Amino acid sequence: MNPFDQFRLNITRRHFFSRTSASIGTAALASLLSRDANAAPTGGLPGLPHFAPKAKRVIYLFQHGAPSQLDLFDYKPGLAKVRGQDLPESVRMGQRLTGMTAFQANFPTAPSIFKFAQHGNSGMWLSELLPHTAKVADDLCLMKSLHTEAINHDPAVTFFQTGFQLAGRPSIGAWISYGLGSENQDLPAFVVMVSQGLGNAQALADRQWSSGFLPTKYAGVKVRAGADPVLYLSNPEGYESAARRRFLDDLGKLNDLKLKDYQDPEIATRIAQYEMAFRMQSSVPELTDLSKEPDHIFELYGPDSRKPGSYAANCILARRLAERGVRFIQLFHRGWDQHGNLPRELPKQCMQTDQPSAALIQDLKQRGMLDDTIVVWGGEFGRTVYSQGTLTEENYGRDHHPRCFSMWAAGGGFKGGFTYGGTDEFSYNITENPMEVHDLHATMLHALGVDHLRLTYKFQGRHYRLTDIHGKLVKDLLRT
Repeated sequence: MNPFDQFRLNITRRHFFSRTSASIGTAALASLLSRDANAAPTGGLPGLPHFAPKAKRVIYLFQHGAPSQLDLFDYKPGLAKVRGQDLPESVRMGQRLTGMTAFQANFPTAPSIFKFAQHGNSGMWLSELLPHTAKVADDLCLMKSLHTEAINHDPAVTFFQTGFQLAGRPSIGAWISYGLGSENQDLPAFVVMVSQGLGNAQALADRQWSSGFLPTKYAGVKVRAGADPVLYLSNPEGYESAARRRFLDDLGKLNDLKLKDYQDPEIATRIAQYEMAFRMQSSVPELTDLSKEPDHIFELYGPDSRKPGSYAANCILARRLAERGVRFIQLFHRGWDQHGNLPRELPKQCMQTDQPSAALIQDLKQRGMLDDTIVVWGGEFGRTVYSQGTLTEENYGRDHHPRCFSMWAAGGGFKGGFTYGGTDEFSYNITENPMEVHDLHATMLHALGVDHLRLTYKFQGRHYRLTDIHGKLVKDLLRT
């Protein structure tokens, strides 16, 4: 290649801007770097929170696969009278179906076989499958009128995580990390854990906790069970910490030179992430060592709590992360996809999750942390009232149902012992206070002191936000 062609290839747009001090690009970049330099010590944006927050952090217990609201939260005793009857077209109203039930000639109504009872001073209706959750009923804000756009798992999970069905946008944890930062310089602001249930498990991709078009330092860091909780964090055998420190110092100098040449914020992110990883080499082992937890804590969280990587153990880790100032902690528990044999499979899932979920609320409460910690529990959509496949005396399954489903939140300014929204007699359509996923996001952000309309990031000429062009604050869910 001749020297002229080589020179032309080297003069990229970014390179040109980095060398042209008077250019608009350099001015904008200088503004960005100045903003980072003046950011709060935790790494959040200046000016945030926008107003006094009710909560400091979020623990999101995502039940991947879609729990059945009919069998857990949405009590419909009248269904017993129409058992086996075809769901009326006036109820279905031509709703699109998944490929798994679109071929069905009829849609037999399947009442829940599980008993419900009222609990707490609020008289909240809960299934017999949730005896431990029932004990904290007066701490729960039960939302029964959520609905979503997607009817299949991956786009529905993506929508819950990013506010958009197509992959590529920042996850809710990344947005909160970007806006508020962390209270602990030795741990990331956004941490993710995944556990496997006993039921049918859908695929789960790491992009569900990615930073999208935000700088990569805002992506969730996955903590795993085992000797190496964070991948590539430990030093190779025979490589001492002092040698790693010298290596990072020299690598940082080289990256600084590149940063001065190209002014690429991702280079600054890389430098920061190397330093974070070095600090995590000492903070993560201490964090994930549960051996010093007292016996009564393991008893509180249940029989699986001593098993690394279990949902119960991850709930304990979530509390420990919250204690250490991590801003957004997300647990994904897989196995809720009960298309068939629900009466046998659903109780197994509840046995794994009911006690630890309730224990987390109790544990935070006894430590004085529930008031400033939002705990959220729920999946990507609900389940149909009609049985997928043949309905028998002892068996039924339920297909995906995005039109209405239930979730709960506790702490962090959310009302306790409160039920919001309502559905028809078939738990098929919303009859009172419909609530979009964007509304939940907007309300969670508000509890954290963030106006969802003002937390934005400019990408490809447009200002994006988690709630996109949607979302409204649901004030009724929050304490005044």
